[in-house]
Amino acid sequence: MLKALRRQLAKLGPALFRLLARSWRIAACGPLPPQPAVLAFWHGEMLPMWKFFAAGGACALVSQSRDGGLLTRLLESWGYRVIRGSSSKGGREALAEMVAAARGNRLLVTPDGPRGPAHKLKAGAVVAAVQAGVPLYLCRVRCTRAIRGTHWDHFLIPLPFAAITLEFVHLPLPREATREEMDGLIAAAEAALNRAEKSD
Repeated sequence: MLKALRRQLAKLGPALFRLLARSWRIAACGPLPPQPAVLAFWHGEMLPMWKFFAAGGACALVSQSRDGGLLTRLLESWGYRVIRGSSSKGGREALAEMVAAARGNRLLVTPDGPRGPAHKLKAGAVVAAVQAGVPLYLCRVRCTRAIRGTHWDHFLIPLPFAAITLEFVHLPLPREATREEMDGLIAAAEAALNRAEKSD
């Protein structure tokens, strides 16, 4: 009976999140990402970012897990084209799709997902932007009223009528990069995304 209840709640999840998101007041600061571009933000802060770019023809990377299936339903209802894969499963195929998608669209990526560790940036977003030859934008999320989950990513769920600020930062990338340069870019991107926490 408990499993059946969980399945029913999972089915309702996307609809409930869509309803909740209609009440959010989202504002952006910093340079808005153009199209095409790669946008990177932490896994636990995905909902406000996805809502902000809904109905804009963007692409999103989602894991092949069961939770990823639920997220795919939500994203597709918001008009996203979804790429399934992660660093732990389907990574090579997903990277090729990411590069192709980024050449003509905004591509939204959570570089510490799908299993963490939290706020440790994996290479995918940076590599995809360099290989696609498009700009990389990082986003820090601030929210006035929210609850956070107890999972590894402390998943952020803004409460009804929450005021949310998305702070965009452009990270310049070279046209080509050596392995050492790529490692430096990944470290710089991680530091920039975490800077907001240190200043709070």
